[in-house]
Amino acid sequence: MAEMSSGEEQIKRIYDKLQQLLKQHASLQKENQLLREELETAQKQVTQYQGTAEALKQQVSILQLGNGQMNEEDKKEFEKKLTTYIKEIDRCIAMLSE
Repeated sequence: MAEMSSGEEQIKRIYDKLQQLLKQHASLQKENQLLREELETAQKQVTQYQGTAEALKQQVSILQLGNGQMNEEDKKEFEKKLTTYIKEIDRCIAMLSE
């Protein structure tokens, strides 16, 4: 009868440990989900900041061009960007026309 008591104790310890592991697993899943959401938010902010930085760079380029402060290399780079934007706008217009 002592063995059954010992066996029952082992089963109870295993059961308790399993319950503890299941709680830890659920907790880690919640934490993982929160971290994923935080990462997604941070990635969206980075994308937004990159867009803002690009817009500010463009404004600086336009101001420099307007003030005649651009060197030839910068002018060529600016013209290349403008050409790229114009092509993209033309592509969008063509898609809308279809």
